[in-house]
Formats: sequence, structure tokens, C-alpha cells
Amino acid sequence: MKIKGERIASFLMKEINDILYNKVRDKVIQGTSVTSVNLSSDYEYAKVYCINLNDNKDTIKELNKSKGFIKSELYKRKLPLRVLPELEFIYDESIEYAKKIEDKIKEINDVKR
Repeated sequence: MKIKGERIASFLMKEINDILYNKVRDKVIQGTSVTSVNLSSDYEYAKVYCINLNDNKDTIKELNKSKGFIKSELYKRKLPLRVLPELEFIYDESIEYAKKIEDKIKEINDVKR
């Protein structure tokens, strides 16, 4: 991703996190954090990777239902884009994957001892 794309992705991540913490009142969505945003090369689509502290699997479904509200809140902020990208919320499995790898490493180290 080019520097402009990285800057826009970083801006979107910061602003969406702020909206989730301060504007969204849905109990299912509370405790959700955006971990990364990947923009398409034409800036028309954004994959928003999220985790939920409450480990609620319905969170992504609710976020995708609420994306109209989230986009309307983003429009109120000074964006470096004329048109907002279409948002797609995706559960970020990388943290769970890292934990599984860490557990396997601990297991291997315990066997060696």
C-alpha cells in the first residue's frame, strides 16, 4: 500500500475506534477494537479487522448491520477522501492464532524439561 493509502487506513482505524467507543451504544458491539484496516488500491473498499474483548461472535454481524451509522459518523469528520470506502468488518483471528502458537511453544518447552 502506498503512503497515502497507509495514512488513510490509519485515519480510518483511529476514527472507527473512536466511534465504537464513544458513539455506538449496542451492547454486542461494546468492547470491540479495530486492529487494522486494509484498503483496496482504488480506495473504494476497506476491510476493517476487529476483535471483541467480550469474545462475542455476533459482534461482526452487528458491526456490518451498523456500518451505515458508522459511515455517517465518519462523514461528519474531516476525511482525506471525497468518497468513503465501502466498509466490511472482519473478525481478526490473528490474536487467537498467535495465542495457539504461544501455547504450542510452551508445550514443547515443557516437554523438553
